[in-house]
Amino acid sequence: MTRVKAVPLHTSAAIAEAAMAVPYPEDAGAFMAGHLTGQVVTRTRILRHWSDLSVAVVDDGGAVLARGLTVPLDAGVEGRDPFPDGGWEQAVLWSIDDLLEERTPDTLCALEIVVHPRAARQGVSRLVLAGMRALARERGFRRLIAPLRPPLKANEPWAAMDEYAARRRDDGLPQDPWLRTHVRAGGRLRGVAYRSTTITAGLERWRAWTGLPLDRDGLVAVPGGLAPLLVNRDLDLGCYVEPNVWVDHPLDAD
Repeated sequence: MTRVKAVPLHTSAAIAEAAMAVPYPEDAGAFMAGHLTGQVVTRTRILRHWSDLSVAVVDDGGAVLARGLTVPLDAGVEGRDPFPDGGWEQAVLWSIDDLLEERTPDTLCALEIVVHPRAARQGVSRLVLAGMRALARERGFRRLIAPLRPPLKANEPWAAMDEYAARRRDDGLPQDPWLRTHVRAGGRLRGVAYRSTTITAGLERWRAWTGLPLDRDGLVAVPGGLAPLLVNRDLDLGCYVEPNVWVDHPLDAD
């Protein structure tokens, strides 16, 4: 039986390179490439500054099956809410601000967990999450937080995220499998980040990303979108604002 384990990206350059090459799922929204804040935390910068805080899952043959990227931040700065409405984007901006101001971070924020298609539905994402938690604990962080993007929410872009996240099975666990994975690992749902990711671009670019004509004003569901896109033809503009779900992993609970 093949064994797998989570290791920090700085374990070796080969592991880091292979981890960063793990592709996103085919059904992931192509429009996410237009996320400007995401271009601040490039793979090169993550490897330069935080490779010791991000992980890869590797099998006993040396193949990389997944990556989990994180950034550190100081949630104790005056005026900061540990689970802000700005979600993913706010966490990234705080992390960059803390880096520039040379603050000592107390919180690790998960940016993404990406599993290679050949290892999908094999529990690998749970290993990435466990690796993140272990790394955060070893490095002395108070907690691991995550602005989660539940992929299956794309099947219901018109549903409110707070209502979606509140759905429960008979056993009391979240109905959504990605939220359920985090709760089973000890995570606690802390609410919705309503403006976690904002992507604004001209309509031609949106047409290229979505394959849709976008010939009417108003809200339109787009492939891979957790929320609808707002189309304004007079301004030649499409604006997508995505909500995520905040999950808190207090490490002292382990």
